[in-house]
Amino acid sequence: MKVCGPTLSLCGLILSAWGVVQLVLMGVFYYIKSVALFEDIGMEEKLDDPAEFYSKAETLYTQSAFNCWIAACIYVLLLIFSAHQFYVNSQSSHSHA
Repeated sequence: MKVCGPTLSLCGLILSAWGVVQLVLMGVFYYIKSVALFEDIGMEEKLDDPAEFYSKAETLYTQSAFNCWIAACIYVLLLIFSAHQFYVNSQSSHSHA
């Protein structure tokens, strides 16, 4: 069933492929607790105890990694949908020629 045209399906393919790559890599960098991403984990409160600080930071890094990987899975679904639409559009253009 054709839902979108060839240009939109190609755009969806490209954007979702890039989204998967970017989000998987970001998830890996969050998982290894990259210092460059510290401002993005959302740690707003000031903690005096170093053990509590590290525990909270580790929890937030891990949660951010899982969020990136979940979003990457959603992009994989969009990639599959876009690839299917691209295939359907290419088949319909070949059958009319």
